[in-house]
Amino acid sequence: MNTATIASMEHSMFTLSGTTLAATGAQTVNAALLVSALLFAIGLVGFLSRRNMIIMFLCTELMFQASALALIAFGKVHHDLSGQVFVIFILTVAAAEAALALGLVVLLYRRRETLDSEAWSELRETA
Repeated sequence: MNTATIASMEHSMFTLSGTTLAATGAQTVNAALLVSALLFAIGLVGFLSRRNMIIMFLCTELMFQASALALIAFGKVHHDLSGQVFVIFILTVAAAEAALALGLVVLLYRRRETLDSEAWSELRETA
């Protein structure tokens, strides 16, 4: 085979894969949104059911990542890069939250030597 035949075969493969991607683009976005919803639900259930502060913070991070995935999927649907820009802000907030959470967890552990959130329930306001 000469190079022109190979180039034409490669072009036809890319064209074929382009139409395949166009046909399955909606399926890809739906799959990403489904994964995002599942990740968010797992994070929410983990946050509400666990009492360990480290696990609670990890579940919060999981919810941040789920929302970032959803924003990227919606950006793909609308052919817009603003979803990816928002993801950068979400990652910034998640990094700041992780740093503050780590400092808070270390401080609280030094005071009571437990990370159970029930041990800190007296910090709540009474009605």
